[in-house]
Amino acid sequence: MKKDIEIPKVTDVEIAVVLETNEIDNKEDWNVYILNKKDVDLEMVVIVSQGFSDTKTTSVFRRKIDMLPANSYQKFELMQPELFDLDNRFQVTFFENNRLHDKTFIFQAETIQEGFLRDIEFLGKRGIVCK
Repeated sequence: MKKDIEIPKVTDVEIAVVLETNEIDNKEDWNVYILNKKDVDLEMVVIVSQGFSDTKTTSVFRRKIDMLPANSYQKFELMQPELFDLDNRFQVTFFENNRLHDKTFIFQAETIQEGFLRDIEFLGKRGIVCK
């Protein structure tokens, strides 16, 4: 029965959008990171991202990370500034201790901009975090 299904709450996993200098061409890039602040590894992480509004929708992008170690992070996407006018959704699914977990993170339109950058101590960089 539906009432018997337990859906675990996802905590200590976050998505961050970070403005960084690209060392190759010395330009500013917006990169997206997944942060694992848990004391356990995350296995078979699948991230599905898409930008959307009432009138526009981007292509769906999927990425897989086999293992995201405990207390670590990984860059997984370069984000184009043209997407900042859209809501940007990141659906994250992973296994933790052999249990499936799922969480959706949404950066609302116009919230990814330099004025909203904050220090992200876990990354040692400045960016915008969605918890």
